[in-house]
Amino acid sequence: MKKTVYLGMIADIMHPGLINIINEGAKYGDVIIGLFTDKAIAQHKRLPYLTYEQRKNVVENIRGVSQVVPQDDWSYAPNLRRLKPDFMIHGDDWQTGPDRELRDEAIETMRQLGGQVIEVPYTKGIESSSLDKEIKHIGTTPDVRLKTLRRLIDAKNVVRILEVHDGLSGLICENLEVKNGLCTETFDGMWSSSLTDSTSKGKPDIEAVDLTTRMQDLTNILECTTKPIIYDGDTGGKLEHFVFTVRTLERNGISAVIIEDKVGLKKNSLFGTDAIQTQDSIEHFCEKISAGKRAQVTKDFMIIARCESLIAGKSVDDALERCLAYVEKGGADGIMIHSKEKTGDDIRQFCQRFHELHPYVPIVAVPTTYNHLREEELAQWGIKVVIYANHMLRAAYPAMVNVATSILQNHRSYDANDLCMPIKQILELIPGTK
Repeated sequence: MKKTVYLGMIADIMHPGLINIINEGAKYGDVIIGLFTDKAIAQHKRLPYLTYEQRKNVVENIRGVSQVVPQDDWSYAPNLRRLKPDFMIHGDDWQTGPDRELRDEAIETMRQLGGQVIEVPYTKGIESSSLDKEIKHIGTTPDVRLKTLRRLIDAKNVVRILEVHDGLSGLICENLEVKNGLCTETFDGMWSSSLTDSTSKGKPDIEAVDLTTRMQDLTNILECTTKPIIYDGDTGGKLEHFVFTVRTLERNGISAVIIEDKVGLKKNSLFGTDAIQTQDSIEHFCEKISAGKRAQVTKDFMIIARCESLIAGKSVDDALERCLAYVEKGGADGIMIHSKEKTGDDIRQFCQRFHELHPYVPIVAVPTTYNHLREEELAQWGIKVVIYANHMLRAAYPAMVNVATSILQNHRSYDANDLCMPIKQILELIPGTK
């Protein structure tokens, strides 16, 4: 009986190094590719450009590959124990760095199975991270960006979204990475906030900035980033107008719009009951959601209903009644539940009760007031998307005030040097500057 060789692979960017290791594995037996699923990858690094099915279609047509199976874990051990291959093959680049733990576990697992780990010298001149950067510079298409949010929701425990209000803040969200053991922490997407968009223009958050103007700013962000964008649609405006908003956003590659169930002149929700918060009727808001769903062209665009019951001082029961209707009658793709309470207890109660009836409908939260809670705890409540909704602009304002104050006090800018990043560094941040 021919021996089997196990090779774990992401296969998002195919290059000669991957072909080389497949060819090496084929010398020892039938090569079984453990193809990492989106779920396995997304908890540790960026989501692949290609879907699992697209990557599988490529890999299973490579000469020397006898079988492709899903690898649902970052660890190789579960698949090794299930398949019991005679050999496992891997590049020797995992001998150093964070992957050493994976290597040790794989070697021990194969030892227990009576098998052997084969390490192949890493192909010189090929670096996946460099290829990834090159693809980022090329950019993305509206269609690919549009689809990414749903893929992230399916793949990750929590989808982490950061507010951006211009191209520069978009670049920070796009490129910032923090190493955390085996994981690389990143932001998964961007929030186009009506609050920060209007504030950055010196206007109140009362829907004073129209869609056309906001799309001009969004275009600047779209041109220099690749991650999915969720659009803050306020109330959605008139039902008849909302359908055009949906078509415009979808056409430009925006992944989702969130609209809130309020009517009249908008007041920011964080005012709570200090400002009059008049909610729309359930029936009319469901009609608005339905109209938007009928207007969209693709199945990938999401309309998420934002419930303001808790903001308006109403009960969890009221919020639950509304959100069930928004999903069951209106056809909403997700629910955003909002609250200004600092404990988050009302959010937790809502999530638990809602998911008893709709366990697969994603819940979006904006933990601005209950920000002592970590994402891991919110995920346990059933929250799927966490939006950090205004922090980039809130951070920028005091920094700019401090620099301006220093210049006024000292009659020169020298004393503000430590408060500013070097001009060379900020120029290098912008693609195409060099």
